[in-house]
Amino acid sequence: MTTKIKKQSIVVVVGHVDAGKTTLLDYIKKTNIAQKEKGEITQHINFGEVEFEGKKITFLDTPGHEAFLRIRERGSRVADLALLVVDTTKGVQDQTKEAIKIIKKTKIPLIVVLNKVDRVDAQIEKAERELEKEGILLEKFGGKIPAVETSAKTGQGVKDLLELISLILEMESKEIDISKRAEGIVLESYFDTKKGNLALLALLEGTLTKGDFIATVSSLGKVKKMLDSQQREIKKALPGQVFLVFGLEKAAKAGESFFQFKDKNEADDFFQKEKIALPEIIPAKKKEISEKEKTLNIILKADCMGSLEAIDLLLNSLPQKEIKLSIIKKEIGDFKETDIKEAKEKNAILLGFRVFFTPSAKAVLKNEKIKFYNFEVIYNLQEEIKKIMAKMVEPELIISQTGKGKVLIVFMSKGKRQVVGVRILEGEIEKGSFLEIWRQEKKTGEGKIINLQKEKKDVLKATKGENVGILYEGEVKIQENDELIFFKKEKKKNI
Repeated sequence: MTTKIKKQSIVVVVGHVDAGKTTLLDYIKKTNIAQKEKGEITQHINFGEVEFEGKKITFLDTPGHEAFLRIRERGSRVADLALLVVDTTKGVQDQTKEAIKIIKKTKIPLIVVLNKVDRVDAQIEKAERELEKEGILLEKFGGKIPAVETSAKTGQGVKDLLELISLILEMESKEIDISKRAEGIVLESYFDTKKGNLALLALLEGTLTKGDFIATVSSLGKVKKMLDSQQREIKKALPGQVFLVFGLEKAAKAGESFFQFKDKNEADDFFQKEKIALPEIIPAKKKEISEKEKTLNIILKADCMGSLEAIDLLLNSLPQKEIKLSIIKKEIGDFKETDIKEAKEKNAILLGFRVFFTPSAKAVLKNEKIKFYNFEVIYNLQEEIKKIMAKMVEPELIISQTGKGKVLIVFMSKGKRQVVGVRILEGEIEKGSFLEIWRQEKKTGEGKIINLQKEKKDVLKATKGENVGILYEGEVKIQENDELIFFKKEKKKNI
């Protein structure tokens, strides 16, 4: 028997980092997610339900940082409508452009949200012109894309935005047969040491209930529990709902489709067939690293699949001309004893993002000299890895000639040190720099300039035309009439 209902609509919110996406949704949902996020930037996919004019709407808030590209793509795949949030104080930014590309690719309806209009430095017209350059022609300029001016801080324009969302969704609403087999998309995947494997699902068809069996290409299991955005347990999920599922035997891969099955045997049959049907993946040849090249080996652990993808993408985007990065293991979940042993064997650092150490791992770590790092904000992780790589680089030594001189007299000679009188013929000489000794057009030696004196007073430097006393230290003795070339040695700064 066919049973059709109107699907609960899903709205995805995209835009550049710090455009005000989460603050806007906080105002709509009457929550306070933005201030709870570390660094006050979204680093996970957040979701929530809002009831407006008697209709429930699911909102997906996606991270704006460039590294979270795949999360934004997944959010857009399941959405019925996209809100492109633009910070009017900054205009169209890099991730605004990237979000526009995703929206065009998925061909979902779009509303432009011109945010932060309450600010004195807001430049609405500039933002609108920049959007036009990216192919987003607003209705006020004869285009088809609506825009709403808002302030997530004061609430200005939010009611108008909700009314527009409701109108567009009413026009785009679809009827879904809930008697069909349930299926949808895995938006995110987590591992919790106490709760096991968890998955954030978006249901697109059918009805999913507690006790059902589901499977993806990489995992299967019985639905033991389902939680909504308020962490309330739900017994049944309908199309358009997003919820957290407990009970998977393995970590599902974010972005996979999931399907409902009658029992475990049927789910297992699907799982095994899909595994066989998967094309054989031939491991990519590892880049051969010469003995001269330095490598930073990393064991990477993150709290969820989206974070793992983002960090992997971020690390691989870092310049690796002088230091190569090798991620020898990447998983979701806490650091285990085996991770520490592997780090010791392969001389690797432990790099974590919002994870912990199991009790046994913590005990082993105390007795090992292994460097470990754990971060709450992706920016901090990126900067720390850059610093580690910079420290590993032996700075290039830059030698620059500063001047020339001629030895007039040798005043004193004792051990490796001499005091000589010199006339500066070209350029300048500085205390602490170096010199080469040339005799009959041949270099005979070099040494360091320990001190300089002019008219029996210590000086830091002397220039062309001046006579100066030099306290020199070196293996080769300086003689009268020797020519001296002065130079500096400086370490090239790593940017």
